[in-house]
Order: sequence, then C-alpha cells, then structure tokens
Amino acid sequence: MHALEKILALKAGKKHVETGEIVNCEIDLAGINDLYLQTLRSFYEMGGTRPAKPENCVVFLDHYAPASTILQAENQKKFREFCREHGVRLMDVNQGVCHQVAVDTGLSRPGMLIVITDSHTTIHGALGAFGTGVGATDLAAILISGKLWFKTPEILRIRLEGALRPGVFAKDCILHIIGALGADYGVYKGIEFTGPTLAALPMSERLTLCNMTTEMGAKSAWIEPDAMTRAFLREHGISDTGIVLSDPDFRCREENFRLDDLEPQTAAPHSVDNVSPVSAYEGRPVDQAFLGTCTGGRLEDLTVAAKILRGKKVH
Repeated sequence: MHALEKILALKAGKKHVETGEIVNCEIDLAGINDLYLQTLRSFYEMGGTRPAKPENCVVFLDHYAPASTILQAENQKKFREFCREHGVRLMDVNQGVCHQVAVDTGLSRPGMLIVITDSHTTIHGALGAFGTGVGATDLAAILISGKLWFKTPEILRIRLEGALRPGVFAKDCILHIIGALGADYGVYKGIEFTGPTLAALPMSERLTLCNMTTEMGAKSAWIEPDAMTRAFLREHGISDTGIVLSDPDFRCREENFRLDDLEPQTAAPHSVDNVSPVSAYEGRPVDQAFLGTCTGGRLEDLTVAAKILRGKKVH
C-alpha cells in the first residue's frame, strides 16, 4: 500500500484498503476557519450539543484578519464563544495563517489525518500527514461524531529531477507542472512528489508544492518523510514516531519533470493552468503585488521579497 492508503486504513481500524474503497475514519485534527460559521450552524441543526472530541478541534481566525465588516466581527465573536463553551482550541486574529500555524505549533504531525474547512489542507502532506479540505456540513459531522467517510484516492506520482536555477522556487515548479498536466489532472487523487530535486528543497518549499496540488483538484498530497523532514520535526520539538512509509514495491502512474532549465513561471487569467514563463510578460505594467496566504507567505518568501525590494520605491 501507499502511505496515504495506510493512514486511511489505520484511522478506519482496517489492515488494508483498496483504491475507490469507502472507509469511515477517526479524525486526528479538525479545523474550522472564519469563512465557515455555517459549520457551527450545521452542527446545531444536526442535533449537536457538544463536540465529540473537542481536544482534536481548532478554530482559526485568519481569513478575515482583522475583520473588515460588522458581520465578519460578529461571526468571529460566535467562534470565540463556541471555543470557550466547549474547550476547543482557538487560534485568534494575528496568530497566523491556519496551515502554517498548524505546522509551526506541532498541531500537524506525521501519520495524522487532518481535515480543515480549507481546500489547501493538502499542504500537510509535506510533513507526512493525510491532509484534505471539506465543506461546512462535513466538518459539522466530524464535530458530532469525531469521524468522516472517505473514498480511498488513486495515487499519482510526480518525479522531479534536476537542480533549480537561482530565482526559481517550488511555486514555479508546481505552476509548470499544472500548466503541463492541466487543472483537472489530479481530481480526487493522492499526488506524491518524489525524485532527487526534493533532497535540496527545504520544508518551506515542500509545503508550497503540496499546498498547490489543490489547484489540480487533488484530494491529498504526499512527500515521503526523509532526513529533511526529521530534521524539521526535531527543530520544532515534534516526535517522528508517527511516520508512515509506503511499501517499497508500491507502483502507480508516474509523470517525470526535468527542471534544470525552468524559468520563473506565472499563471495568467483565467485559469491556473494558463502558465507561461514570466519572460512572456516582460514589460507589462504591474498594478498590485501581494505576498502572503498559505501557499507562499512564509518567512523565507518574505526574505526573498525584502532582498528584491531593498532600496527601491513604487513607480
């Protein structure tokens, strides 16, 4: 079995699962962000009175940070009240973006089944976890029962080879891959990244790779834990005892990408797979640039931006 299949089997109390098999799994971490007050409404509408496992739940106030309307502020107030009443962990405004907070604080760990009301929950595959996003009613069902059903995804492997040129990052790699394979290539699939290129990619870059599999429709993403993973876990005081590895003889469909000559990439309107080298747009005026979100708003990204912008001014 693949490691993602093993995690589903473990959380379902089974020894083996097959592609396409539906399993009912215990959830290790259930997260709600402040876009999804409907989760709490659905929880009560479905007869919920108290979360089955409040210790496994967390609320992130990060999408409206700070709240820019009265309605957003009222929604955040209701989340805070829910957390206080039921003993649910709260990551309040200014504590960071949900996925990065989960990684930095040890909420996300290898071998976990992580479900958050955010499609980019695939990011946690970079730590060796099964991460996936769901909607409000599915998360409400988790609050009530502590469980959720999954269809075991088909695994697709993407092999990365070659050393990246200076100024080329994981975001360029994943945009290039999506441009080549299409935005629907990975619909309800488990996408694994492998190959020698990964050995040189720090965890911040691996997080970006797994995060962006959402843009190709993936159910989950995966990078097999290695020495880089274990070093990151040690740095953050996180145990590596939960690491799950794929069977050595596991086989699946594989795509290969050679990245030695890759230029910085950009996706243009109106689809994420409308990808070209940045040089194709050289000379076009830029009205606004944004650095942030869970895809590429880490300290390493801001450091690169600071070096580029140092001493320069707006046109």
